[in-house]
Amino acid sequence: MSENAIWLLIAGAFVVTYMWRGLGVALGGGLSLDGPLFRWVAAVAYAMLAGLIARMIVLPLGALGATPIAERLLAAGIALAVFHVSRRNMLLAVFSGAAALVLLELADTL
Repeated sequence: MSENAIWLLIAGAFVVTYMWRGLGVALGGGLSLDGPLFRWVAAVAYAMLAGLIARMIVLPLGALGATPIAERLLAAGIALAVFHVSRRNMLLAVFSGAAALVLLELADTL
């Protein structure tokens, strides 16, 4: 494959990826943040994250499968507590849950 073809593929991937994002920004300007559609999208996002977390706790894959379920549950509980204390800050909750799991795993190795 020639170098020009590679650059053409990268440019095509860029256009396809950012075209949808740009369309979302253009159409999303008129959405009400308190409207039913926005609340539904937020609920679906929370439900997807909850499903992924439940899967990681109950049926973990890879290195996470070597951790005891008690540690996974404790880390999830810490993340949930941080979520509520931080006024529903999802980023802080996910980070604190991951950090708690790492610290619990490090404590086991000592």
